[in-house]
Amino acid sequence: MDLTTILLLLAIGLLAGVLSGSVGVGGGVIMVPLAVYFLGYSQHQAQGISLAVLAVPVTFVAAYTYHNSGHTLDWRYALIIALSFVVGGYFGSKLAVNINQQLMKKIFGFILIIVAVKMIFFSKAKGVS
Repeated sequence: MDLTTILLLLAIGLLAGVLSGSVGVGGGVIMVPLAVYFLGYSQHQAQGISLAVLAVPVTFVAAYTYHNSGHTLDWRYALIIALSFVVGGYFGSKLAVNINQQLMKKIFGFILIIVAVKMIFFSKAKGVS
């Protein structure tokens, strides 16, 4: 691994971490596209690396910061989502590894567009009228 690659990996990690901590995105939204376009990974490899990073509770400190800053988190909800994420991730990965890379990129991009449109035009926070 050369110095340029190490610096690129550090930049991707820092960018994903800053965006994850500040606006809640990082893994799929940041790491996957950057790994595809700057590291030359296939869509499957990029998704795998993003999931591998999340295998360690890398964002726990950021979540704890939100909690301590008065944005109380329901840790029970987080635990339930995390456990079901493990199960969903297993079945999703079983499905994804059998999908053609070009189709996978299109599915990934389409999901990002749908989420972006929903967040921009139809977003409503829980408990806010």
